Amino acid sequence: MPKSRIRKKADFTPPASKQATNLKLTNRSWVAPVMLALFLIGLAWIVLFYVTEGDLPIKSFGNWNIVAGFGFIAAGFGVSTQWK
Repeated sequence: MPKSRIRKKADFTPPASKQATNLKLTNRSWVAPVMLALFLIGLAWIVLFYVTEGDLPIKSFGNWNIVAGFGFIAAGFGVSTQWK
């Protein structure tokens, strides 16, 4: 039986070295102040509602003022996802 020929594999050549690219990160200095402001506005909204026994901040909202306060806090968490 004849012997099979051994295929010669090509020598390994490493890929061309890539030059380091400068990553341009956007300026996100606005994120922390906006996030904290939304947290504080939401907290103040809820505290003001309880302290004034429902008369402030918006009397016609009634108990929906709590939802509005938590909405500000949720928006603060939403903004926090942009923080790098």
